[in-house]
Amino acid sequence: MIRDYVAALPAADAERPLVLMGYSKGAPDILEAVTAYPQVSERVAAVVSVSGAVYGSPLAEDAKQAQANMLTLVPGSKCSKEDGDNDAVTSLKPDVREKWMAEHVLPEHINYYSVITFPAPDRVSWALEKSYVLLGQNDPRNDTQVIIFDQVIPNSSLIAATNADHWAIAVPVARSHPLAGNTLVNHNDYPREAFLEALLRYLEEDMESSAPPAR
Repeated sequence: MIRDYVAALPAADAERPLVLMGYSKGAPDILEAVTAYPQVSERVAAVVSVSGAVYGSPLAEDAKQAQANMLTLVPGSKCSKEDGDNDAVTSLKPDVREKWMAEHVLPEHINYYSVITFPAPDRVSWALEKSYVLLGQNDPRNDTQVIIFDQVIPNSSLIAATNADHWAIAVPVARSHPLAGNTLVNHNDYPREAFLEALLRYLEEDMESSAPPAR
């Protein structure tokens, strides 16, 4: 899907460097795409993991695909591509992700950045409290779905640690479903747009400062 998206970009944008930002499973999907497809990699200037499941999640060990499918009920989370990834849970098992990371070298010309989500207990939404506690048996430093250390791309720049749970950082459930926002996802009020703007401004400045001088 990532390869197809990049290939479908307007021809006028062909020379513009891309910043690929991956949330949750999107982060490992992007890493796999830039590793497997040179036509994607050559156009990418930066990859950002935002609460990414870079090294998977222990929750995937016991989860079933049916449970993952329930997440499509969350606004904005349903895959529009009918032949999407039906093995999402299996691909996020820690041993699967660790094996992939050990066997592949990420393209060196790309700048890598990581944003971790690490909520205080009182910033975890009610619907995610059970997974927060369950994952806490492995490591209390988690965002309800992924342990913070597993969110980091190797040798990347860690640029932010946010006080938000796994949904709050990227999925505006409460905005489109006020009732859910007052009950199930009662800590979903994260300033996403402001954070994204600040993040992009930082990336622009950082990549400009690290670019080799023009000759």
